[in-house]
Amino acid sequence: MAGPVIFSTHPLHPEVTAALQAIGPYRVATAPTPAAIITESAGAEVIVVRAPIPPEVVRRGAGLKALLRHGAGLDMIPVEVATEAGVLVTNVPGANALTVAEHVIWSAMALLRRYPQVDRDLRQGGWAAGRSHSDHGREISGRVLGVLGMGNIGRALAGMAQGGFGMTVIAHTRSGSGLPKGVEHVDLETLFEKSDVLALCAPLTDQTRGLVDRAALARMRSGAILVNVARGPVVVEEALIAALASGHLGGAAIDVFDTQPLPPDHPFLSLPNVILTPHMAGITEESMLRMGMGVVEEARRIAAGTLPLHLVNPGVLPRFTARFG
Repeated sequence: MAGPVIFSTHPLHPEVTAALQAIGPYRVATAPTPAAIITESAGAEVIVVRAPIPPEVVRRGAGLKALLRHGAGLDMIPVEVATEAGVLVTNVPGANALTVAEHVIWSAMALLRRYPQVDRDLRQGGWAAGRSHSDHGREISGRVLGVLGMGNIGRALAGMAQGGFGMTVIAHTRSGSGLPKGVEHVDLETLFEKSDVLALCAPLTDQTRGLVDRAALARMRSGAILVNVARGPVVVEEALIAALASGHLGGAAIDVFDTQPLPPDHPFLSLPNVILTPHMAGITEESMLRMGMGVVEEARRIAAGTLPLHLVNPGVLPRFTARFG
């Protein structure tokens, strides 16, 4: 008997694609747009999610069993709608934590050593122009790393910062407990005031939306570095632009934005002390394979009639059982 029909919003790693094809009929959206996803996911029993899923896809799917997030963040999935419709939602937590942690360290080091300015001036003005920044570069070793959110990414980052660079790590989390050894929990004001490098790793919630505003940025040390690998709306973009343009912050590495893709006339693009990446902090060949194989394992469980390991909406079970037995 054929396995479940699997639809993916994006092309996946070749090994992952082959594994999913072995489970059941498999197809990929022609484009990761709402229109294409709505039209082309019709009839799918399992959807692999790397783009926002319109609620109508969930509501209309009489045979839709599961939405499998290729990653950890759930903001691309209407989880409440899925629960009401009796559709399982899963994710792959931790698969790209190391990847994102490396990105934070790399980008913070580049900003401290003024890499964007050095590269620009060397190319445009020659050797001496690029080298003129060298006396102003700073080392990451021994500095204070502040982490907002201590999930899988925060933990990987803390270990890398402590073990690799002798950094002091402070953190703020909702619970304030269960932190890795040597990591001090602090209140938000202290986090902003003491961090030489502040890494935003928290999920986007009602509590974190707009959390890093003008007042929070004003508390940060002069010359501090901000790295956002959380979600764009955690930061008030206008306030960050002002803090960078004034020179109060030494720089920012921004991987996520209020509007994605980033508009071509966005002020971030004209700031010299900014590293911009297109929401790719968690993407490498290795992490794509890890995340993809996590999705494969969940798809296999669903095809076998068992529940996924990383079910994020357990309240769905009565409706799911009523639909599929």
